[in-house]
Amino acid sequence: QESYLINPVLEVRGIRKAFGSNIVLDDVSLKVAKSEMVFILGPSGSGKSTFLRCCNRLEEPDAGEVILDGVSLTQKNVNLNKARQKIGMVFQAFNLYPHLNAEKNVSLALRKVLRFSASDARSTALEALAQVGLAEKASSYPSELSGGQQQRVAIARAMALKPQVMLFDEPTSALDPELVGDVLEVMRDMKSAGMTMLVVSHEMNFAQEAADRVIFMDNGKIVEEGTPEKIFLSPENERTKSFLTRVSGPQK
Repeated sequence: QESYLINPVLEVRGIRKAFGSNIVLDDVSLKVAKSEMVFILGPSGSGKSTFLRCCNRLEEPDAGEVILDGVSLTQKNVNLNKARQKIGMVFQAFNLYPHLNAEKNVSLALRKVLRFSASDARSTALEALAQVGLAEKASSYPSELSGGQQQRVAIARAMALKPQVMLFDEPTSALDPELVGDVLEVMRDMKSAGMTMLVVSHEMNFAQEAADRVIFMDNGKIVEEGTPEKIFLSPENERTKSFLTRVSGPQK
């Protein structure tokens, strides 16, 4: 059960981060096993997004260490670009290039970062788009796609680099409710295919059915963690309880 303790693919040790006098992350540690889906819940301002951004060093931690597949991403001489290929990220905003079609949005990093030839980049991009159910939209531009389709292109772009871990920061919060399901479906498929995933999201039902483990953060600390059953049905921490009551109403 606790394979993440023995041989984690991602290990975060004692991460601290402050913006001025505001301590956003206060000594946060976490281990994630290969193929595990870990959900991070918590109120706004609890440090969830900053924590994800520290995992791939989009945000510089003030202290602590991030180790991905045995390599420390926080050591001085690490090749960040190379390291970041292994840890993909999907944001709330889709961040697609508006002047490039879906295939070009996905293949750009393959050519620039992995130095793929144009034809290899294209075939890999088309494969990644097929994985997210958008093979037929390869030549469509972002303005011609729904929000859910744009987010799936963004997922394909991260997946095309064949990362070992995927970080999702509120991937569905900018979407119309009827488009959320398609994105969650893609995430479910990725989990079935064995992708390791760290997800910050308010999709409670999805967390309950899909997560292996749920982490609850408050005031820059992890205050509780456990299986979805434990966290949703019998949380021990008062702050976890009051948060879940607020977001889901009284439990049946």
